[in-house]
Amino acid sequence: MTRLKLCLNLLTVYRIQIVISITLLYCTAAELNPSGILPIVKMPKVYGTGIYDFRRHRVAEYPPELSAGFAPSQRSGSITLLEIQKDRITEIAERNWAKRSENVDFDRPAFDSELVKKIYKTELVVDGGRKTVPLQRVMVLEVSQYLENYLWPNFNLETSSFEHVMSMILMVNEKFRENVAAWTCFYGDKNVFRGFLQRVLHLKEEGRSFSIVEKTNYLLFMINAFQSLEDEVVSETVLKLVSMQLWHSLSHGRFQMELCLNPHLIKKWKKMTRKELKEAKKTGKPSDHSSILEVNFLRNLIDEFLEILDQKVLLQKNADHEQSQFDSYTFPQVDDGCLLYCERFMEFLIDLLSQLPTRRFFRPMVSDVAVVSKCHLSALYSHEKGRLFAQLVDLLQFYEGFEIDDHFGTQLSDDDVVLAHYSRLQALQLLAFKKIPKLTDLALANIGSIQKRGDISKKLSVLSTDELQDLVCNKLKLISNKDPWAERTDFLNEIMVSYFGKHQSQKEAINALPLYPNEQIMWDESVVPSINYSGEGCLALPKLNLQFLTLHDYLLRNFNLFRLESTYEIREDIQEAIPHLLAHINNEGETAFRGWSRMAVPIKHMKITSVKQPNIGEVKPSSVTANITFSIASYKTHIRSEWNSIKEHDVLFLLSIRPSFEPLSAEETAKSTVLDRLGLQYVRGCEVIEIHDEEGTLMNDFTGRIKRDEWKPPKGELRTVTVALDTAQYHMDVTNIAEKGAEDLYSTFNILVRRKPKENNFKAILESIRDLMNESCIVPDWLHNIFLGYGNPSAAQWINMPDLLKVVDFKDTFLDANHLKESFPDFEICFEGPNSTKDFQPQPPFRVKLPRTMKSDTHVLSGNKKSSIAIDLNDHKAVDNNGSEKEKIFVEAYVPVDPGPYPQDQPKQNSVKFTSTQVGAIISGIQPGLTMVVGPPGTGKTDTAVQILNVLYHNCPSQRTLIITHSNQALNDLFEKIMQRDVPARYLLRLGQGEQDLATDLDFSRQGRVNSMLVRRIELLSEVERLACSLQLPEDAGYTCETAGYFWLLHVYSRWELFLAACKQNQDKPAFVKDRFPFHDFFSNTIQPVFSGLSFEKDMRSAKGCFRHLKTMFQELEECRAFEILKSTADRANYLMTKQAKIIAMTCTHAALKRKDFLQLGFKYDNLLMEESAQILEIETFIPMLLQRQEDGYARLKRCILIGDHHQLPPVVKNMAFQKYSHMDQSLFTRFVRLGIPYIELNAQGRARPSIAKLYNWRYRDLGDLSFVYENPIFLKANSGLSYEYQLVDVSDYRGKGETAPSPWFYQNEGEAEYIVSMFIYLRLLGYPASKISILTTYNGQKLLIRDVIDRRCMSYGIGQPSKVTTVDKFQGQQNDFILLSLVRTRFVGHLRDVRRLIVAMSRARLGLYVFCRRSLFEQCYELQPTFRLLLQRPDHLALNPDEVTPFTERLVEDTGVIKYISGIEEMEYEVNLRMQHLYEAQMIKQQQLTNPQTQPDITDEEMNPSPPPQTEDQQDTDMSLTNAENEHGLSKDESVTDGIEMVE
Repeated sequence: MTRLKLCLNLLTVYRIQIVISITLLYCTAAELNPSGILPIVKMPKVYGTGIYDFRRHRVAEYPPELSAGFAPSQRSGSITLLEIQKDRITEIAERNWAKRSENVDFDRPAFDSELVKKIYKTELVVDGGRKTVPLQRVMVLEVSQYLENYLWPNFNLETSSFEHVMSMILMVNEKFRENVAAWTCFYGDKNVFRGFLQRVLHLKEEGRSFSIVEKTNYLLFMINAFQSLEDEVVSETVLKLVSMQLWHSLSHGRFQMELCLNPHLIKKWKKMTRKELKEAKKTGKPSDHSSILEVNFLRNLIDEFLEILDQKVLLQKNADHEQSQFDSYTFPQVDDGCLLYCERFMEFLIDLLSQLPTRRFFRPMVSDVAVVSKCHLSALYSHEKGRLFAQLVDLLQFYEGFEIDDHFGTQLSDDDVVLAHYSRLQALQLLAFKKIPKLTDLALANIGSIQKRGDISKKLSVLSTDELQDLVCNKLKLISNKDPWAERTDFLNEIMVSYFGKHQSQKEAINALPLYPNEQIMWDESVVPSINYSGEGCLALPKLNLQFLTLHDYLLRNFNLFRLESTYEIREDIQEAIPHLLAHINNEGETAFRGWSRMAVPIKHMKITSVKQPNIGEVKPSSVTANITFSIASYKTHIRSEWNSIKEHDVLFLLSIRPSFEPLSAEETAKSTVLDRLGLQYVRGCEVIEIHDEEGTLMNDFTGRIKRDEWKPPKGELRTVTVALDTAQYHMDVTNIAEKGAEDLYSTFNILVRRKPKENNFKAILESIRDLMNESCIVPDWLHNIFLGYGNPSAAQWINMPDLLKVVDFKDTFLDANHLKESFPDFEICFEGPNSTKDFQPQPPFRVKLPRTMKSDTHVLSGNKKSSIAIDLNDHKAVDNNGSEKEKIFVEAYVPVDPGPYPQDQPKQNSVKFTSTQVGAIISGIQPGLTMVVGPPGTGKTDTAVQILNVLYHNCPSQRTLIITHSNQALNDLFEKIMQRDVPARYLLRLGQGEQDLATDLDFSRQGRVNSMLVRRIELLSEVERLACSLQLPEDAGYTCETAGYFWLLHVYSRWELFLAACKQNQDKPAFVKDRFPFHDFFSNTIQPVFSGLSFEKDMRSAKGCFRHLKTMFQELEECRAFEILKSTADRANYLMTKQAKIIAMTCTHAALKRKDFLQLGFKYDNLLMEESAQILEIETFIPMLLQRQEDGYARLKRCILIGDHHQLPPVVKNMAFQKYSHMDQSLFTRFVRLGIPYIELNAQGRARPSIAKLYNWRYRDLGDLSFVYENPIFLKANSGLSYEYQLVDVSDYRGKGETAPSPWFYQNEGEAEYIVSMFIYLRLLGYPASKISILTTYNGQKLLIRDVIDRRCMSYGIGQPSKVTTVDKFQGQQNDFILLSLVRTRFVGHLRDVRRLIVAMSRARLGLYVFCRRSLFEQCYELQPTFRLLLQRPDHLALNPDEVTPFTERLVEDTGVIKYISGIEEMEYEVNLRMQHLYEAQMIKQQQLTNPQTQPDITDEEMNPSPPPQTEDQQDTDMSLTNAENEHGLSKDESVTDGIEMVE
């Protein structure tokens, strides 16, 4: 019977396997079959399935309750345009506040306050639960501009109703949730704005009772307000709530304690109270602190929170008031609305305590009320639904006890914290010894025995409740005896323990934290939320605010967020890899795998090989290593090579998978966790030490143990990798096994997972952050306060810095004297000759003496009232025509020295005519201090950066500069331009992986530079030998660099000195230099004769040039000497990096990865220039500032130049929760701008046509155009075949569909894809090269769909592919002549509502921009109106010019020519097909002519391929689409696109 059951079970399993296999077969066939139709099952046709795996985000994106049967329309925040148009709110909006066209005459009814009340009660109020608003209703109202057009214009401080104010609060909260500008509409009248904020603060005093939902929404508004301290009106209103007046509400004991601890505040307190008394006398009323808003606002909020926490959050409460722990099976029910309120209140308190301006006076109140202790003892803290609340309480406790002096802002060292702890305990012991006999044991105990929670509680247990209350409330005065909780013994004990217990320091906590995530943190939704975070709830995450408490606080927040972001990415990779393995339980009851995964392999054997003793003072092992064996037999060759390429320091993950015996049912799946569905038990990380093949031979050796010629390919199919486990995690696991009898998880691992190398560098960055936390982090003094967000924003500006460069040699910055004058329009230019005489015909180069009040063109954000401080360098003034003083600039025009007689001696010259703003940026950049340059699209920020480096090198030749960028492409662009300046190549070094992409024959990597120096050494030594021969001396002078140095001193320099002495006595002889020059024979091989013999002065100048050539030659040899002495390649490379190179370039990722190596090598630099700094994460900007050790306690960094554009897209953060909630996508550049730090904004673009630039220049302060775009024929001529240079094309539903989502957040729009590809084909048929056309879209799904449509419609006909088909985000920093843009969405605007993405999208095109979208959706979006208002001034049907059939036209851009409007997708396809047919017929006729020229009609080549009109010289020099260009398919401008189209018979 048992056997029969076993057989039946096996049969069932096999049937399931067969069904799975058939399903997989069908899925595979669906992907391979272009028609999308299977022989048996009909599958819908879905484009974009080529390389995208739809299972990737399946588990992560669906919340558990929506995993099965998910309907898009039911998704939170999902709303269709049709629903908006049919909605009753839309109808009300149309009648009352929606904007109409200017030509529509419509009498709008007067404002109706009852309508506001009705909308609030019927549309904006929810009954309860975790929803604070009906999200879709709020979204409809917000889209209709309810706030901007109705609520705010009709707000009245005195008469507006409660519902009116609450409606405005909800709309502001929604804007913050959507991450769009919330306060912009209020700027029109700041006084009314202040009144609105005051009305909000007094709202609870109006006697209206608030529901729990209204309380939560009100609290959320306050959170948003305190997160907007950069706004002048908001900050000046809300900061009053956290002023010193708060202390009126403190208990008397706490108040006395705070003044004793901060005696400097006594004077300030007395001054404040006198002021209050004076104001009370003026009003004739007695001074009543209880009626002052600033005194009671926050205290009342805290009391309200504690009441809800104690009485309302639980629907049933245990009768025993002392009991705080509930049985796990009898948890009382929780009111979800109250729970959300409590979580939000914790967020509110954390925000206030984590910024110094709000923390300073508020922290004593939190301690006085004992919020943390009461939360710890609350029933919610230990409730199963209170996990997020408990995590937030722990975070609040951390910030309450943060190691900082609240009033001076100085960070407390570990010694300071320990001494303060011991002082408190000593004071307690002294008090107990004198006044409390029962505590004699505590008074006489060793301090080390009474600093733990259990020890303190045990010592205090001898006191009765009354005695304990007397101790806490009266003697220690830690809380007020009027506190209702003061009668609870557990509460009093908690107060004593939290105050006198020893807390773990930040360093201890961070060092004890494992760097690799485990399964518990990976799938904790409150810490690592799924991608579907909508912003409606709060999370137990730190936030990156405007300000930070200390550098340690900054590092700690970034460490936690970066670690969690990495955890999210690792989780996604694991969730993608596991399903492919098809894990199951075999007949032996063990886990087996039927499938395979590219990134995961089953483990054959694993053994821990060594566990070393802990280091002194630690409990965790110093190292733990293990050997893991796996097989690559089942993989194909290319995947085997990937596993074989595993190298040292790569991070791998060990997985323990144990699936259920039977597949989960649909009901079980819905209730199960992600771990249950995956069968995943444990996850641990490890780092590769080395890898061996089957014969034990070491693979991928980087230590030099295996010589290159001895390397052999790996043998066999088994690989054994030696890994280092995380010692902190191992200690925790082993402790858990020993103390709790847990399973030995290290014996259960059966899967090894790797990740893509570029995505797997998180550990090195986390180690760098942790190392910084363990060091005394020295940021330059001039940058420290600004970095944390405090002090004068302009304090680090160059005009406020010491050690300025008073005279700057600008070298080739100015093209001529007029250019210099134009660069300083506000100054009078006075040219001086060599002897301070006036120079009336000055020629560059110029040395400029900076004037007394030189100020760069700084643009400080609104609200910053601080002015720049003038400095006295000179005191020269002039008077202009109006009688006012005008500053003079004294400029010396000097003649540069003769560089030498050979062509390679001549310096490279700049050809860019810099604008006055760019010159201001260059001046600021070469001076000490912080320089911030905002570079709008096309304004030449890279040219400006390169010129800063060039001028800086020549003015400070001994200083070293570090260049950092976000991407390799930007770094290479910058580096290639540096090579075109007058900076010797031997001083340039490019670190990282992208060096091979440099467009140069020279190798600027470390190895390449070393080789170049060695080759150069041989060349120079041969020149020394030639010099010796010319002087009739032995040739062995050029044997080594050392002998060459002696030769220079004994034979070259001595002869030169004798020659100079003779010249002084024979200056009247014109031919003397020619006759007596000692090195005449050496320079006999120059192209032109060196000396004329006609002028002594000219010949002497040439002689000095020749000597300068010799001096440079021997100087280079001296630099090569180190490479001669050092024999190891590594030593030579390290010397090059640390000593030789003057300009070192790398990406921010490389800097973070290699920081430890840089410190060990003693890497030094003086200046830091960071390009793309608005795209770099905060921490990745900070680490490059600290790649060197301090010198005598001071930082060496002198200049920090940040170049970026905060109006374009921020750093990429994949998890939306970290983006929206924690602001992790905030760059340091953007934060500095928000803080009001002065910046220089480049204000002239030369990339795009002026008309296209208008689509985005409204976002910048004063962005104009260079004269180049008005003069060059490229920008004056129209786009052939198109009536407009830019246009919005309205795309209606295609085959009854607009946007679709085959999987969540994978948006596609087939109609736009077909239309945009037809447009591309049309341009190609006209003759535009594919390399000059890029197709952009706002979603990855659409990108893949467009690529599939191109493959289907273009590749088979030889049309080719565009230069790029990618997303707007990926195309940032790039450009092309023609951009075809698909906006995809038809239901809701989506993330294009982020104006930064719109700016990037609009600014990529030079000559033509064509936007394909649903007009009715995007024209209603408030944030996008400045751009779409311009777009919609033109017809929304694509306008073609049928008369133009070549890519050349003489038509001006303002002339639309003959217009043919395309009604839709089908007509465009017909137009394209018709043109293809005509071209095909023409090609057939041409082929017949070539075959039978006598029988064919007389059709000339000109008729078939009309030649373009003649071009001017300027046109020929431009880089327009077709000039001198060959596209990727080999089509030049002289070849018709039809030549590449295959003839189809």
